[in-house]
Amino acid sequence: MTEQKPQSKETRAEGNMPKGVSRERVFDADGWKPITKIGKEVKAGKITDIDQVLDNGYTILEAEIVDALVPGLKSDLLNIGQSKGKFGGGKKSIWRQTQKKTKEGNKASFSALAIVGNEDGYVGIGLGKARETVPAREKSTRQAKLNLIKIRRGSGSWESAEPKPTSIPFAVEGKCGSVKVRLMPAPQGTGLVVEKECARILEMAGIKDIYSKTSGHTGTKLNLLKACFDALKNLSKVKIQESHIKKLGIVEGSKL
Repeated sequence: MTEQKPQSKETRAEGNMPKGVSRERVFDADGWKPITKIGKEVKAGKITDIDQVLDNGYTILEAEIVDALVPGLKSDLLNIGQSKGKFGGGKKSIWRQTQKKTKEGNKASFSALAIVGNEDGYVGIGLGKARETVPAREKSTRQAKLNLIKIRRGSGSWESAEPKPTSIPFAVEGKCGSVKVRLMPAPQGTGLVVEKECARILEMAGIKDIYSKTSGHTGTKLNLLKACFDALKNLSKVKIQESHIKKLGIVEGSKL
């Protein structure tokens, strides 16, 4: 009998992944051939910080720009769909499956919503759709990197003993369809008092304490998550005074 080799950690981790999810590709900086002006400047070393891109309002058209400028970037897929479970029950799924009726039969397509972030002030979400699961995942991850934003963090709660950037500096509201999500500052140690998938977005952004309030048809998971992301976008649209930066402990982007 031939002895079986023990599985490596990478093989075991890959086996635990949901069906249709491939392993994360490692960014190859040497093999990257940029095609846009910003990409060429990043490759040449003229742009060394993602803030130089976001603060100037440049449009990111290559996902590799984010890979090169944001170290420690993580990605994941959010549960936006439902699959058949035992005895006819529904089970949460990362794939949202739809079908189109044609003369040849039913043509299925899959949608996935990816989230990327470094858990320190930068986060992005993206939707991808394809006839197969793996292309849908890759499209969504790429789109999430292109939609990367920088958020403000702080301590806007009157209950906080000292201003630490574990929450948000003020209340904001986001909207998508009929869904409205209002995020409110919370004192340190409160945790994320928000819907589970929205909490994953806030974790990726580096927010640890939050209060929330939702209204509308929140059962439409895709609109709920987009509304939450829209609220994070609105954090940077509010004008603040210099005195509030120290008082509320406001940090924009990374703390480092």
